[in-house]
Amino acid sequence: MKLIKKTTLASLFSGLMAGVAVFAMSSSMAVSAGELTVYTAVEAEDLKKYAAKFNEDYPDIKINWVRDSTGIVTAKLLAEKNNPQADVVWGLAATSLLLLKSEGMLEAYSPKGVEKLDKKFVDKSTPPAWVGMDAWVASVCYNTVEAAKNNLVPPKTWKDLTKPMYKGMLIMPNPNSSGTGFLDVSSWLQLFGEDGGWKYMDALHENIARYTHSGSKPCKLAAAGEIPIGISFAFRGAKSKAKGAPLEIIVPEEGVGWDMEATAIVAGTDNLKDAQTLVDWSITKKANVMYNAGYAVVAYPGVAKPVKFFPENLLEKMIPNDFEFAANNRKRILTEWQKRYDGKSDPK
Repeated sequence: MKLIKKTTLASLFSGLMAGVAVFAMSSSMAVSAGELTVYTAVEAEDLKKYAAKFNEDYPDIKINWVRDSTGIVTAKLLAEKNNPQADVVWGLAATSLLLLKSEGMLEAYSPKGVEKLDKKFVDKSTPPAWVGMDAWVASVCYNTVEAAKNNLVPPKTWKDLTKPMYKGMLIMPNPNSSGTGFLDVSSWLQLFGEDGGWKYMDALHENIARYTHSGSKPCKLAAAGEIPIGISFAFRGAKSKAKGAPLEIIVPEEGVGWDMEATAIVAGTDNLKDAQTLVDWSITKKANVMYNAGYAVVAYPGVAKPVKFFPENLLEKMIPNDFEFAANNRKRILTEWQKRYDGKSDPK
């Protein structure tokens, strides 16, 4: 009996040790095979492509996307300030990231190779709190077929859009939901001054049929013939025109607002090493080539190739955007806009 007990104890001990070894090995594997929660405003159709390209180089890091429009992602991050749920923000407006930075919500990090990027795409702090990916630029998507049916003539300026002929013929994004909408509003306040900007938007509001919660949707609706004019961004117009939509992409003469998609690590992440790996990869030449499929302007010099139907004069029409003004006054601007114009917004 004693021998049996010793053998049983020895077997039990051996089994326990084997179990510990297996647990240790599986735990080690779990650590190496990371998982990141990534908040983004990148177009939904591009997310699988982004993850697939990243996983070509880092197959053991899984990306769990949380995707919505810029304003909603920004509001969600702010609401979670004291209990962050995201590890990384990959593809959110720089103006939003400046706001998050001012709230102490970003983990400063200098990604490998950051010195190769165009400096206007890198946060000025050392180390930077965020790094840019690409830029999107405002424009007007004008459906020539629908416009002709309504006896419209193409607008040349932003102020032309306040003419009576365009009443009910315009759709634009709600700036509380859409980064494109916010860059429009903040750029008009810069172009026309504080008082002049709100007077302009009062007049424009008279011609707006409705405000969408997506920056690309006004152009998609114009491309589909549901509205003659959509205030959106240039690449969406070029993409729709390349698919055969009867669009003219108009760059208003006063100049156009712009913003950049950018990436940052959320302060307090439990997955810092994997988050840094993703941000390192996000600024590589390979990643920027991928961004150029969707944007004509990217952070890595020499990468951008011409985009078919992208307006030739657009880059020179980009205003000297004051990102600090936009970020520091965001809440005040959005509150005022909501009070004045939200009655025509799409339901959420």
